[in-house]
Amino acid sequence: MAVKVYIDGQEGTTGLKILERFENRTDIELLKIDEDKRKDTEERRKFINSADFVFLCLPDAAAREAVSLAENDHVRIIDASTAHRTDPEWAYGFPELSPEHREKIKSSKRVAVPGCYASGFISIVYPLIKCGILPTWYPVFAYATSGYSGAGKKAIALYESEDKPKALLSPRQYALEMNHKHLPEMQKITGLAYKPMFNPIVDNYYSGMVVSIPLQARIMEKKYTPEDVRQALYNHYKGSNFIEVKEAGAASTPDGFLCSNGLSGTNKMELYVFGNSDQMLLCSRLDNLGKGASGAAVQCLNIMMGIDETTGLL
Repeated sequence: MAVKVYIDGQEGTTGLKILERFENRTDIELLKIDEDKRKDTEERRKFINSADFVFLCLPDAAAREAVSLAENDHVRIIDASTAHRTDPEWAYGFPELSPEHREKIKSSKRVAVPGCYASGFISIVYPLIKCGILPTWYPVFAYATSGYSGAGKKAIALYESEDKPKALLSPRQYALEMNHKHLPEMQKITGLAYKPMFNPIVDNYYSGMVVSIPLQARIMEKKYTPEDVRQALYNHYKGSNFIEVKEAGAASTPDGFLCSNGLSGTNKMELYVFGNSDQMLLCSRLDNLGKGASGAAVQCLNIMMGIDETTGLL
């Protein structure tokens, strides 16, 4: 029997992508609110409590309100906003991090989908701290390039307009006050002792991202080779359906370039290790709308339903 699914915020970028991923699924019955009532609190309450699973693709305040509207005990919520990512009562929706994360997602009624940048960052830092390569006190710096699809409807319309400003033709750095909304989960989930420094960059292409983290051997407790680091990442993600650890060094990018949109449209993630024993560059490539948003949300749903996590994602 099909489970009933309601997407609160179905007209946003993430909501629309989730809908796309459900197109050919017969195990889901989608509950769709009328367009003119999608912001009506009582109508939302009715839909939320009629569903088995609810996706929240909303601003933070609206996501918190939606949780308060869930009155039926059976309703299970997958939140794709920032609102609950550091809440200990919520499962963190990155199942590949550990068997414990996966089990909590499977059994929880409340799951918070990671942020797109945070997914790339945590995919590298979490396993390296866990295995002891990266000390918790390490002054982690990360920078990332992303497509404009994660910037919201207004920004998307501006980027896709025929008379867009010249500045939008260039990569643009933002969150320059070092206060990006993903920072709290980056620190909390990885266990870093200090807030990492993070420099996000949005560019003139639709979707996809690369999160990059440089490592300096002179400030680490022990010297490692790129192969040591690659092997640690490989061991952590061995057997994963969606995360692939690439061969260390330049051989993993035959043309010498690593484009940010190479996994656009997928739920995949690729991890790269470049450099040498003195300096390394670790990179996580993913689709900000896939493993960084809608794909991750659907993956969590599949796990919560107790079915193959790749359903509708490969």
